[in-house]
Amino acid sequence: MRKHHALPVALLAALALTACEDGTGTQDEGAAKPQLTSSTTATTAPQQTATDAKGTKSEAAPAARVSCNGTNTTVTAQPVRRPLNHMLITVKNTGSKMCDLTYYPVLRFDEMQWAPRPIEDSKPQAVTTLAPGESGYAGVLLSAADDSGDGGTTGHKLEVGFQGRTPNSSGGPSALPSLPAKGVYYDSSLSATYWLRDMDDALSY
Repeated sequence: MRKHHALPVALLAALALTACEDGTGTQDEGAAKPQLTSSTTATTAPQQTATDAKGTKSEAAPAARVSCNGTNTTVTAQPVRRPLNHMLITVKNTGSKMCDLTYYPVLRFDEMQWAPRPIEDSKPQAVTTLAPGESGYAGVLLSAADDSGDGGTTGHKLEVGFQGRTPNSSGGPSALPSLPAKGVYYDSSLSATYWLRDMDDALSY
């Protein structure tokens, strides 16, 4: 009986020794992993911030992409027949790098002292990223169809501002697209969609 019990004891001792060795190896690996995670986080923190704020499109290294703004795009603003009282803003990437259209355009007619609100229902799940030559869009509701808006006036000059990686931060120089000679009528209902990849989506709000 003693011999019968001696083998398990020896095995238990061996297993315990192996477990200790494995534990040491696991501990070493565990110690290494936080260092790797820390290093990765430190390297990609700007990328992660962009992803959290705008969605899964922010997967490339930040150095590979820039913000879309007035220096690397051409911007047009054109009133449309349908839907009524709407205008379409088109931004085309004329640079050599991919650029991000973050959040929504910041619009200012003439010397307007207030900021039009965004149409929150239009917020995309991912940031609108433009490859060179590609275009992004924003739809603008100029005035209420039922005349419920206040302070109606005609704008003759439009400034389109771009946001940076965080809301309400500057994304770079703004653009000054031309407007029709007669100007554009707007009132307190003035609002804009987020930047979107599809023109029809931009005009659906």
